Amino acid sequence: MIRSTVVAVGLAFFVWFAGQCWGQSLTTTEKGVVGGGVLGAGTGAIVGAAVHHPIKGALIGGGVGAVAGGVVGHELQTQDERQYRLQREVSAQQRQIERQRREIDELKQTEDTE
Repeated sequence: MIRSTVVAVGLAFFVWFAGQCWGQSLTTTEKGVVGGGVLGAGTGAIVGAAVHHPIKGALIGGGVGAVAGGVVGHELQTQDERQYRLQREVSAQQRQIERQRREIDELKQTEDTE
């Protein structure tokens, strides 16, 4: 039983470590899948050890955690993308407002000189 728990925790650590190494190139959704899978596998191994099936617990927990982490990661990624697009639109509108202010100032100066 102890050996199975050690194997399950070792597997969870390996997946976590691999995710950290590749973390630079992973999307938020992918990071959610990896993080959820690792947390789920670790939790599943602990719960599974209590009923003498740590490997099955780790596999089930890892699967459920990966799905849940993927859903949360996808939602966070979608919100980040939406916020980025909104910020780009706001910046474009601010540039347009500044350009229009300069044009108004130029028109006022032209009107004052005439």
